[in-house]
Amino acid sequence: MDKSDARAYRERWQAVAKIERQELQAASPAEKWRQLNAIKRRAARLGITREGDDGEMEIFLLWARLRVEYAPN
Repeated sequence: MDKSDARAYRERWQAVAKIERQELQAASPAEKWRQLNAIKRRAARLGITREGDDGEMEIFLLWARLRVEYAPN
């Protein structure tokens, strides 16, 4: 691999990263919610837990409830 090959390789991955950022920004809240739930389920299956939770889940659930109650349909 020479310098031009390395540069082309890097530029391709930078283009991929740009597209991924655009897709993430364009994702709807429902899609982001689905992705978050999938991550949570996978962590549970793998036995990954948060020890010493400082009440973050209660805040998370509060925001979820507020989103459902006040977000435009």
